[in-house]
Amino acid sequence: MDKSILLEKFTLIGINHRLADVRIREKFSLSWEEQSTMLEDAKTQGIGGMIIVSTCNRTEVFATTSDAELLSILFCKHAKGSLSEFKEYGFIRHGEHAVRHFYRVAVGLEAQILGDLQIIKQVKEGYRLSSDLGMADSVVHRLMQSVSRTHKRTRNETSLGMGAASTAYAAVQLAKRRMKKLTGKKVLLVGAGKIGKVTCKNLIAMGASDVTVINRNMTRAERLGMRFPVNVAPIKNIDIEIARADLIIVATGASHAVINHGHMELCDPEGGEKLMIDLSVPRNIADEVGVLPFVHLINMDMLSDTLDETFRERQSNIPFVEQIIEDEFEQWCTWLSELRVVPTIRAINTKFDQIRRQEIERFRHKLNEDAMLQVEHLTQRIINKIVAHSIEHLKENQGRTEEVTRIIQDMYKIGDEI
Repeated sequence: MDKSILLEKFTLIGINHRLADVRIREKFSLSWEEQSTMLEDAKTQGIGGMIIVSTCNRTEVFATTSDAELLSILFCKHAKGSLSEFKEYGFIRHGEHAVRHFYRVAVGLEAQILGDLQIIKQVKEGYRLSSDLGMADSVVHRLMQSVSRTHKRTRNETSLGMGAASTAYAAVQLAKRRMKKLTGKKVLLVGAGKIGKVTCKNLIAMGASDVTVINRNMTRAERLGMRFPVNVAPIKNIDIEIARADLIIVATGASHAVINHGHMELCDPEGGEKLMIDLSVPRNIADEVGVLPFVHLINMDMLSDTLDETFRERQSNIPFVEQIIEDEFEQWCTWLSELRVVPTIRAINTKFDQIRRQEIERFRHKLNEDAMLQVEHLTQRIINKIVAHSIEHLKENQGRTEEVTRIIQDMYKIGDEI
């Protein structure tokens, strides 16, 4: 099938870790509210389907439109970055390349941490928001089903999900490597949301035994304290907890810095190095903190899983994952191709039925009621067989669906009825 025609109405734009550092990415990060507003705005612009994926390493917009310029303007309107910055650091994918990229993102091939365990959840969250706002049409819905099935297959049929592949895991592993061990170290975790929970789990699993959790919502922090052997402190004590901690990991959804120079005033400059890891985008630890001589600050751009013992195993599975993507992508394209001919089939059926009824009316006064019923049944069966033959012909010519559809439309003059 000619995918250039079949997929011409799909576009994907975005900013990610491959082309932009965290200083740029945080400008294009979209909050839940900003995503909702953008989706509503897109709806008024006539875009029928859209999914926004906004994570610490990427903000990407997949939409059923060929107008990349409109999509770029919408994106920059609702983000804090400018159009000129997007043109310098962003990217645009059209048609087949857009759809394939969406598959790759969802399974974790494009993630900073290969096979990232969190990305499919974030993609599904973006889809659910679109669905709630009426921006997930039947094509987007079917694509999401295909993407979800693809992700499941990559986990069941390959080793891409081997190990604990996530930014939270990479962060804790980096801390353990730098500090030699986590046992006996005082750890402060700021944030008890989704990433905070995963980070907490990894800290305990890697030997941390003195962990304190702080969250603006105290109830959420206490809930985490019930699940893991950690201490909980109120947000007002953050200065005190920073001063006593050897390792501080920040993972909140705040759109501004939650730790700045003022929070470091109780720290003893001679008390040894403080390792601070910022897992948030926008960043939650101010740059001014990183220049303090006793602070070693790490942000998202500095994380890597290439030293993880399972990385090579996951990397070796990339060809198998790509083949699964290819299989599922082709199946989705076949479905989309068949979907495109449905209006034509309906139009043929309507056209033939009109002709049938017109001809029957010409003889209605010459036949009795029983004869008319027989004629009705006979002519309907003839029409059904002709239409069935047309459907079969279209299916047999999947590679030429668009061409054959146009020929049928011209032949029966049904273009205006579709």
